[in-house]
Formats: sequence, structure tokens, C-alpha cells
Amino acid sequence: MVYPCANSEASARTYTVDSRDLIKAMRDAESRGDQLVGVFHSHTHTDAYPSPTDVEQAMEPGWIYVIVSLRDGDPVLRAYRIRDGQVAEVPVVLDRR
Repeated sequence: MVYPCANSEASARTYTVDSRDLIKAMRDAESRGDQLVGVFHSHTHTDAYPSPTDVEQAMEPGWIYVIVSLRDGDPVLRAYRIRDGQVAEVPVVLDRR
């Protein structure tokens, strides 16, 4: 399940997940017997790779961070684990059922 969360930054170049939306998503997931496993956002002017700000603000070391780059017109989707400032790409498999 995807939980849309507002960007609490007044910027198109940086984001911070709105804490109220995040708490609401966590509570809803828990009530369903699920858990949050990551976050996603877009990079409109750069590659689908975590920026220094993304790395600094990574909330949970076990989460997957999905980034969609819109820089070149066609979306490019990549996913990463960010732990202790280290970025490791993880494979993405899209199931088109």
C-alpha cells in the first residue's frame, strides 16, 4: 500500500516527509498488520540517486528509498538502502499483473 505524504518543505528541490502524515501512515499500516518499508520521491532535475540531503535525512536504516528521476523526460526508477551514510542500490522488479 502507498501512503501519500506531504512535503513539509516549501521547496521543489528538497523534501521532508510531513511528520503528521508519516505518523498517520504508520498507525494505519500497523492497524492492518503491515509495516512501512520505505519512502519514495522524485528528482526532477537530477539522476535517480540519493542526494547528500537524502542521505543525511534517511530515517530508517532498514527502509528502501525509491527515487524516480524525471530529468530526461522518461522516468527512471531506482531503489536504495541508506545505512550509516552508505548508499547501496537494490534491484527493482516490477510485476505487471
